[in-house]
Amino acid sequence: MLLTSIIGSPLRPFSALFSRTRPTVAADGVVLPSGPVVQKARTRSHEAIDQAQALSIPCPDPTAEDRERDYHQMRGQRLARQEQWDDVARAIRLADRALSKTAGGMPVADLVGYGARADVVLACEHALITGRPAKDAPLMDGIEALEGVLADSNHDYAIAAIVAHAHMDIGWAWRGTGWDTEISSQNRAAFEAHFDRATDILAPFADMNPKPAFLCAAECALRTGKDSSKENIADAYETLINLDPMNARAMRAMGNHLLPRWYGSHDMLELEARRTAARTQELWGAGAYVWVQFDAIAYDDVACSRLDVAFFIDGLHDILERTQNQYVVNLLAAYCANTMGNARGGNDESDHVRAQITDCAKWIIREHLTELHPMLWAHAARGFDNNLRVRCPDRFAASGQADALRIIGNTFRHEIAAGLKVIFTEDGPVTEAA
Repeated sequence: MLLTSIIGSPLRPFSALFSRTRPTVAADGVVLPSGPVVQKARTRSHEAIDQAQALSIPCPDPTAEDRERDYHQMRGQRLARQEQWDDVARAIRLADRALSKTAGGMPVADLVGYGARADVVLACEHALITGRPAKDAPLMDGIEALEGVLADSNHDYAIAAIVAHAHMDIGWAWRGTGWDTEISSQNRAAFEAHFDRATDILAPFADMNPKPAFLCAAECALRTGKDSSKENIADAYETLINLDPMNARAMRAMGNHLLPRWYGSHDMLELEARRTAARTQELWGAGAYVWVQFDAIAYDDVACSRLDVAFFIDGLHDILERTQNQYVVNLLAAYCANTMGNARGGNDESDHVRAQITDCAKWIIREHLTELHPMLWAHAARGFDNNLRVRCPDRFAASGQADALRIIGNTFRHEIAAGLKVIFTEDGPVTEAA
């Protein structure tokens, strides 16, 4: 999307503010890091092509979830550009009260809030993209305009959370996601200053009761940028999960932030995964154990090697027995087959665990899959990277579809070799003579 304004400033194209560089785009439509990075295009074997031709699986709308998210983000962005901040706050409160989510489980309030601050945050990220912003780059124009909105908001928690999130987003843009030792003193100081300001903004709402989930999510984000204790991080996420126990994304975020690289330990990760599963057993069974461990075990060998595999697989079964949502089915199948299947490294213990989880893709596909969501498979191949910039969604979806068909075809390779065609119906896959 072409950004055309800084909130609170006259409309003007960003091309007048920042120099543009032509991004390098990979074969699957993803914007690659700066520099002439070359990525080899994947080739499909004749066997994989033959298997794909023997499959018949509905693919109702490859980018439906993305378009639904874009709708809510653009609504927040449009209202903010028109300075209709009362309407922004009202939309967030309504979605927050109902705990409304997209089909893929993304909270609608979070999407509207992101859209409302997007111009400001993305303008700053654009200026910082080289790590050396120009002296006259208007880094503070947008956030100062948002501060003016906050001053006029009459202590509205929704507006406060938007402005606090904007400060935190800008802080992370200064810091990056590298290790602490890799951050320059200038960038660290900017990061800390923005988080200090976010702390001040959210402080008046600390004792708000009942606490809205949108506000609690902002407090979780704040804790992950401050020198919080391990217990504070876990407590903040516990509050959010108790408010919205169907928000699997909060559980995934907690698991990631409880890794030693960030604010926790492997012992705490395991403990909180089990505690969360116990608190949400009526809704998820053992499923919360899966969600908390989901991202952590994909890239942390120690966390993966210490996983209770049997409990994790029980959790997969419990999630799938409690949902008819094909988005979730595709998410779990793609995670097992692609994310875990591609994450194997040089640690024998963690590789053994990942191999067992990768095998789960077979029964998920056979017992639960009825339609294909290619974007999820594409994101799984890229490790569900939150910083991924997809330049061409159609190409990205096509890459995910090719991966999915290859994996599904391999799951049914014996049936296909016997001359059968696999047809996915509402009741699951069936075979018939080709």
